[in-house]
Amino acid sequence: MKLLYMGTAAAEGWPALFCSCPICAHARANGGRNLRTRTQALLDGEILLDFPPDTYCHALRHGLDLGKIQTLLVTHSHMDHWFPTDLIHRHEHFGRGTVGVLDVYGNSAVEKAFYEHILIDRFKPHPIDDVVHFHNTHGGDRIQAAGGWEIIAVPADHDKREESLVYICKKGGKTVFYGHDTGVNLSEAAWALLAAERFDLVSLDATMGQKTIGGYHMGLPDIEPFLAKMEALGCVNDKTVKVINHFSHNGNMTQEDLERWGAERGILAAYDGMEVTF
Repeated sequence: MKLLYMGTAAAEGWPALFCSCPICAHARANGGRNLRTRTQALLDGEILLDFPPDTYCHALRHGLDLGKIQTLLVTHSHMDHWFPTDLIHRHEHFGRGTVGVLDVYGNSAVEKAFYEHILIDRFKPHPIDDVVHFHNTHGGDRIQAAGGWEIIAVPADHDKREESLVYICKKGGKTVFYGHDTGVNLSEAAWALLAAERFDLVSLDATMGQKTIGGYHMGLPDIEPFLAKMEALGCVNDKTVKVINHFSHNGNMTQEDLERWGAERGILAAYDGMEVTF
């Protein structure tokens, strides 16, 4: 199984759009892995995780035919994870040769934004009901998705104004936890869902870099205690691939700093274009 990290930044991108802090200046000067688009991943070429404004850029960069993707998991409605307007282009007027229906899973806030963007007067001549289906999703829901995937929605510790979700994805004996965005304060129900699995890969939120803010997002000081709890519950072990992802320049660490921190602990620091095989 493969996980492709197409974007690895928080909402403002990296370097941030209007920022000249030392971390952003370093990214502009050095380029390479220090340049980040908004967070999005593709699991085994079949499951699209989030749909940011940079989706078109990601499709170009990686040569993807997104018309063949049939499952999209949306974690929450923040703009760096959910830019629904582009889904109008799955209508045959804009995109020919799409395969089947794109099933989109997300919470009520994600659903509200979806219909607000799609049902505007300009798009009414091009309804997408036959090519995009939205499924209102809650923590604890178990989804049987196209291609034989089993997906479990897990309640996240993030924006309390909506039911933010992270996801467990399972197929062919492989199990992945995609934990963006969330802080450390998961509910008992969330921990119970994690404890029931044995993960081959876990991808954890490290937005805050050197900092910890006690919830909403994680920073590096939160990662090891979080993994230790997972190990105590028996859902990760020394064979589990561990990745940190979703970085903000406000964490005050370059990609080189993140890689150095991770190498000392057996943890991969994601960058745009990183593909992990496990």
